[in-house]
Amino acid sequence: MTIRKALIVGATGLIGGHCLQSLCDNSNYSEVTALVRKPILKTHRKLKTVATKFDKNLENDLSKIQADDVYCCLGTTIKKAESQEEFQAVDLYLVIAIADIMRKQGAEQFLVISAMGADKNSKIFYSRTKGEMEEALKEIGYPCLRIIRPSLLLGKRKEFRLGEKIGMLLAPLLKPLMICSLKKYRPVEAESVAEFMVNVAMEQPVSGVHVYESDLLT
Repeated sequence: MTIRKALIVGATGLIGGHCLQSLCDNSNYSEVTALVRKPILKTHRKLKTVATKFDKNLENDLSKIQADDVYCCLGTTIKKAESQEEFQAVDLYLVIAIADIMRKQGAEQFLVISAMGADKNSKIFYSRTKGEMEEALKEIGYPCLRIIRPSLLLGKRKEFRLGEKIGMLLAPLLKPLMICSLKKYRPVEAESVAEFMVNVAMEQPVSGVHVYESDLLT
């Protein structure tokens, strides 16, 4: 693969932070741009940041960026978003907007963190939203779209999430039992997901739509 430029969105999140480090360390990238709401402390010779409020000026903010590969690690929770509408604003509409704008600017590959069980026809709001996001991305027309569907994420977050804390405590006990068809339900380290995301971007084929379930991410 030739030397490329990357854009990462969601670089301050659990997966995004690890993904940013992996991108900076990867010799296939000459430049890494992080689209951020607030300045980040990380510095690297390859890294530059573009500030945005993720509002009506988003297209103008993104116009400053040229990238071959876009890494989308955006994600919130209903609790943090405070409503289903605000959750969709981030996990659905913002993801689609960024993908669409960057495709028009020449980006060739889009990699996105979705979720295990994503299905546009699901009765579960979270899974349905993620499924709708995946379907919308397919319509944008990226030469290569890679969808990563992790299960419960393990790692140190800035905010406390009870469900994930319980999962972290139970993981060592349940992991040996989750084999064969149950393997994809195993909790997965956020760092492993990030490393997989960057590594798979270098693989063939670099065309088509590819979906990676959680059991492939470790």
